[in-house]
Amino acid sequence: MTRRAYWGVGLAALIFLVVQVGALALVPTFYEQGYQTVEDPTDPTNSLLYIGAIIGMTAFMLAAFKYDLDKVVRLIIVFTSGVLSWYVFAAVIPIGLVAVGLSAAVALALLVYPEWYVIDAAGALMGAGAAGLFGISFGLLPALVLLSVLAIYDAISVYKTKHMLDLAEGVMDLRIPVVLVIPTTLSYSLLDDNFARDANDIGDEAEVGDDETKAGDETEENSDDPDDSDPADRDAFFIGLGDAVMPTVMVASAAFFSEASSLGLSVLPALNLPALLAMVGTFLGFAGLMWAVMQGRAHAGLPLLNGGAIGGYLVGSVLAGVPLVSALGLAPYL
Repeated sequence: MTRRAYWGVGLAALIFLVVQVGALALVPTFYEQGYQTVEDPTDPTNSLLYIGAIIGMTAFMLAAFKYDLDKVVRLIIVFTSGVLSWYVFAAVIPIGLVAVGLSAAVALALLVYPEWYVIDAAGALMGAGAAGLFGISFGLLPALVLLSVLAIYDAISVYKTKHMLDLAEGVMDLRIPVVLVIPTTLSYSLLDDNFARDANDIGDEAEVGDDETKAGDETEENSDDPDDSDPADRDAFFIGLGDAVMPTVMVASAAFFSEASSLGLSVLPALNLPALLAMVGTFLGFAGLMWAVMQGRAHAGLPLLNGGAIGGYLVGSVLAGVPLVSALGLAPYL
């Protein structure tokens, strides 16, 4: 890879790390503040309901793009960004009006100046907040089901039906934190970039995966003649926010629900060995994904990322002495 490519990969890894560490830090506070969103977090049908919501949102967004309702999608995502940012700010700032003001500022910045660093900052806030909320709401078995099914769905939507490519085409023009923008040069400006190209062209040069808003993850080469350029020399590539959020759900769930003892870090009291190795597994999957991206082909992100998180979690559970039945969340059913 070129120096530019290493810079981009390093920035993407840093954002992933911020999302994961942020979620781990938020887990205890979210639970204390009563943010658990389901009555029984061990019920695996919670995952099926969420997967159904993903499919429904996918259909809605595709229909919105078909009927030129792009602005509606943009407003929904910006509003969601503000809400998730409020969850994060409210957890760390005791003054409610300040948290409201900061979350409103995030939404306003996305509306008036959606430059790449604004989108990435909002995406990191959203990602940490969403993963923390899901982490305390999805027990171990529901989290495993969620990540496994979404990895399969991601592969199908990228390699078979390819509707994720259509979604990616519509989302990129909106400049919203559905995707993380990873520039490979400081001179890059998202505001000056032009994404008006056919979805099939994106598919030829993109790495596309799934995320919580179903827009997917895409790596697109910015060049007048992409067929003649090195994928590693692109000005920017794009990774779906869900590719950072979904494996982090496993990390947060492991930290909150696993029987393993805490590692005793005062800054991250929820961190235990299964959660730590789920993080390591995520980054191993991330490394494989970035290698594939630099080959210039379309790739689903979640099979590698979720697979790495699940594998790391299970290894960490075994090393921590947690019985496999308990690690899989099956103990209540046996």
